[in-house]
Amino acid sequence: MTFLSGPLPRIIAHRGLATEAPENTLLAFLRALAAGATHLETDVHATADGVAVISHDADLQSAVGRSVRVDQLTMAELRRLDLGADQSFCSLADALDAFPEARFNIDIKDARAAEPAAQAILATRATDRVLITSFDERRRRAAVEALPGVASSASVSRFLPALLAAKAGLTPLVRRSLRGLVAVQVPERATFVRLVTGRTIDVLHAAGVEVHVWTVNDPATMTRLLDLGVDGLVTDRCDTLKALVESRIRP
Repeated sequence: MTFLSGPLPRIIAHRGLATEAPENTLLAFLRALAAGATHLETDVHATADGVAVISHDADLQSAVGRSVRVDQLTMAELRRLDLGADQSFCSLADALDAFPEARFNIDIKDARAAEPAAQAILATRATDRVLITSFDERRRRAAVEALPGVASSASVSRFLPALLAAKAGLTPLVRRSLRGLVAVQVPERATFVRLVTGRTIDVLHAAGVEVHVWTVNDPATMTRLLDLGVDGLVTDRCDTLKALVESRIRP
């Protein structure tokens, strides 16, 4: 599985490198890879004509100041919108084709996006270099079932019982809860609950899954989490994380 190949930690660029280009654009992904990202994190929705388009939000208010939803426009219409820096919306297939060696962490943001996302991944023969995730288990499963052998991380409903079992040190139950998954991708904390601790990391590792934490931009927090043993960090500053990782391995 190419997605999990290469040395740790995973440097997962959150929506590309948005400090250098509009987020979730081809230029942002290019800048992230040039800055040392090992993986590209992105999000997909479905357009009005059923194309998997890269966009974090369901509407265009934040991106272009328009009160219209992504699923109300066709892919052709979205391509004509100016996101800045000569960039516009791109389809998932565009991104996978533009970066044929890159590994993509793909968040399925709505139910309609699952099938076209899977079709784009199959069309570009990218199954082994992508990971499918979603907060919603039905969305995650819908895409994964169309992509035999694809890597996937836990939805909320799959992670919560695993977390409780991990905190109790019940590795067999964690393994059963996360069967078929290769990673959990979580924030360090959720409200007052600390999700990522040395104990939970050890149990999750014993259950055979990697631990990726989002979204981490502060070098001190990066260092602390890497010292705890996390396998990857999702970050807006892949350039900062790359420099930090290199400093940790220099003799």
